[in-house]
Amino acid sequence: MKRTFIGILVAAVLLGMVYAADYFSVRYRMAKGSAPLSTVTIETSYVIHKKDGKTEYDFAAPQTQVCIRSLFPHFGYEPCWYLNRHTQIRIDI
Repeated sequence: MKRTFIGILVAAVLLGMVYAADYFSVRYRMAKGSAPLSTVTIETSYVIHKKDGKTEYDFAAPQTQVCIRSLFPHFGYEPCWYLNRHTQIRIDI
């Protein structure tokens, strides 16, 4: 039991250290003048389920979303590696 607790504690500390290093890396790049921000084009589609059992698809205009080049989200921005893998959003109505 004690060994498991120590293992979880060590993993949490290591994760915190990686997050802190990522945060300070982003802050350093911002202070240096090279903005760690980028943009990704997101395509949104609406799936409308009608009462008669049919489905209608409506596509919105592509939008650009600002992302941050880091491992974790910082300053309210999603990481670019995540947004590049999720460029299509499907909304069921």
